[in-house]
Amino acid sequence: MKKWLLALLAVVSLIGLSACNSNGKNQEKITVGSKNFTENIILAHMMAEIIEAKTSLKVERKVNLGGSNVAWKALQNNDIQLYPDYTGTIVANYYQEKTGTSQETLDKTREFLKKDNLTFTEPFGFNNTYTLTVTQETAEKYNLKTFSDLAKVSKDLILGCEFEFEDRPDGYLGLQETYNMTFKDVVGMDHGIMYRSLADKKVDVIDAYSTDGQIKVYDLHILQDDKSFFPPYDAGPLVRNDVLEKYPEIESALNELGGIISESDMQILNAKVDADGLKAQDVAHDFLVEKGLIEN
Repeated sequence: MKKWLLALLAVVSLIGLSACNSNGKNQEKITVGSKNFTENIILAHMMAEIIEAKTSLKVERKVNLGGSNVAWKALQNNDIQLYPDYTGTIVANYYQEKTGTSQETLDKTREFLKKDNLTFTEPFGFNNTYTLTVTQETAEKYNLKTFSDLAKVSKDLILGCEFEFEDRPDGYLGLQETYNMTFKDVVGMDHGIMYRSLADKKVDVIDAYSTDGQIKVYDLHILQDDKSFFPPYDAGPLVRNDVLEKYPEIESALNELGGIISESDMQILNAKVDADGLKAQDVAHDFLVEKGLIEN
């Protein structure tokens, strides 16, 4: 009887192992990360949704990791395998090189990434460039239309900006050099707090993204970058090559997101989260359903 039971258990174990092996791919996981602001979190969820819909892979989501350098290091350390990033950030911030036109910056992005065995797949379709924003009241008080106008009175104003913006060459450091723009004080803060700080008059100027939904919500005045300081920031998925080599279906899935999001689309999606209080994951899911890329 004991021998019979042992034999039966052995058979059951083999069947279990066989089933596990035959479905092993279904248990494979990759991790998508994001930076610490609404738009990037929404895009990360879109990437996760499309991969899970178009492949048999499971996707773990580690969103809201931190600033650009935090997400970049997490990718290089293989703590995450992909996340959404921007061409201007990659070229100017990570590789400390000069940008160009949108296409030139995309080409440079892909060339520089080769040395780190990374790939920037098809861009999402919008350019989320940096800008500087003030309230309508401040714009009228100082007659502000351009960055050059702001530079003339910057010594009397307080800049509120993301923590990393203050030390980036494509951020405040570059603005000082290009526009001779030096503020009375610079206050670092999370992206989501900046708009409320501006509305509450705790700061006078903030850095913003051109796709931020709060620009419409707060009826803010965007200043013109009259010396074209800020480079193009075309958004798209940034992925480790070893992951694409192991799972080539990931690139095919991500490329379905190529060119589907306009700047206006992104403003609306951001506003749904920041102004209407919807969950970023739900907003991402509903948008992909609306575009016919995934099923509800």
